[in-house]
Amino acid sequence: MRKFNFCAGPAALPEPVLRQAQQELLDWQGLGCSVMEISHRSPEFVEVAERAEQDLRDLLAIPANYKVLFLHGGATAQFSAVPWNLFGAGRKVADYIHTGQWANKAIKEAQRYGQVNVVASSEDRNFTYAPGPDSWQQSGDAAYFHYTPNETIGGVEFDYIPEVSCPLVADMSSNILSQPLPVEKFGVIYAGAQKNIGPSGIAVAIVRDDLLERALPEIPRSLSWKVAADAGSMDNTPPTFAWYLSGLVFQWLKAQGGVEAMAEQSLRKSALLYDYLDRSEFFSSPVEPGSRSRMNVPFVLADDSLDKAFLREAEEAGLLNLKGHRSVGGMRASLYNAVPLAAVEALVAFMADFEQRRT
Repeated sequence: MRKFNFCAGPAALPEPVLRQAQQELLDWQGLGCSVMEISHRSPEFVEVAERAEQDLRDLLAIPANYKVLFLHGGATAQFSAVPWNLFGAGRKVADYIHTGQWANKAIKEAQRYGQVNVVASSEDRNFTYAPGPDSWQQSGDAAYFHYTPNETIGGVEFDYIPEVSCPLVADMSSNILSQPLPVEKFGVIYAGAQKNIGPSGIAVAIVRDDLLERALPEIPRSLSWKVAADAGSMDNTPPTFAWYLSGLVFQWLKAQGGVEAMAEQSLRKSALLYDYLDRSEFFSSPVEPGSRSRMNVPFVLADDSLDKAFLREAEEAGLLNLKGHRSVGGMRASLYNAVPLAAVEALVAFMADFEQRRT
């Protein structure tokens, strides 16, 4: 029997996707071998790649003037790719919002290639909120403006999209495909796959066409969006199995009703858990209410000496991977698209029982 998996990443995958992959593992489409054993340039795999791209375009209503790239290196590689690809148009300053560990990693990488102006930071309140536009201090001549719409570790999510005059760049690793998205407001969207897209090992970048010509001349070939776009994301051998599985996830999402259905479901799941946390005197959320993530819900016990007992008993109850990130401690429940409402219902019931037995 499968258990409920609240891991922040690599995260839960839809069970129907896993079952289909299992069924097709040894003999894919009657070829007598696995999809990961065939050439990425074969007509069969090219069809897989093209369908995955089209399904993602359909899910997010991606305009025709954007390239969809399937890339190596996860979102971390894109921390480097963003400045490499956008600092070549004569501007070597970029605006960044600092909201936690992943934003900080992106900032530090960009500082290797140009000047970073930290527009706003939530460090003053331990990264428990998303700074509003009234606090910004923009540079005025930035090559791009970068933010992290959802901080996986801290459980902070922006409830607005920044309005800026330069290309807007977003690391959507942990909330992409969880709600409708006005892609046209962004210059670049990138995301590691291992949360809402598919397994680890691949990343997606959605890049507006006009930004493909802004790279620094010495950019490494493997980080060039233009090279990837010109080669159909196949300048080198791509992670084919991860691409195939991501495509199955896109098909599953469309069958569930698309991102509109995921948005409704994510609100139900997160509201159920937050409502319990707000009622409880035993558990609490450290994140300010207006900035609480729908995807990643950190929580703490009033008595942290009970943390180990909570995690042990939760695992015995079939509730996996609830330990918070090592940098912040406590607990964290990640409620990505593949995590069903039943998982959150089971978690809240367990928390209520745990609280009752210790008060």
